[in-house]
Amino acid sequence: MKTVEDLKRMREQLQSQNRLRHSGGTEIIVGMGTCGIAAGARAVMSAVLEEIAKRKLEDVKVCQTGCIGMCEREVLLDVVRPNEPRVTYGRVTPADVSKIIAEHVVNGRIVEELVVGKIVE
Repeated sequence: MKTVEDLKRMREQLQSQNRLRHSGGTEIIVGMGTCGIAAGARAVMSAVLEEIAKRKLEDVKVCQTGCIGMCEREVLLDVVRPNEPRVTYGRVTPADVSKIIAEHVVNGRIVEELVVGKIVE
């Protein structure tokens, strides 16, 4: 960083990433317990944030949770769309993220081959 313009660009980028993690209508939750991290959750979280930024989705909240006891199915990723059942995807890899976001988050179509559970609230 050498100029004020560089600083402004960095500030805008960080604010954009912060909005992705803290506000919105649809929620994406990534399992980041030690079991999830060992299975690759950090890479999945990065892929989620990158895909949302690439698509400029501003109505999506991304957060993390600890272990929920399904360690054998990590990396776990939940999608919660307003007024729809919570869907848990298992064994998610960074390569799966774009499909989950395109199909489920954007178009409302559940990616059945990755689903490990649905919760109707």
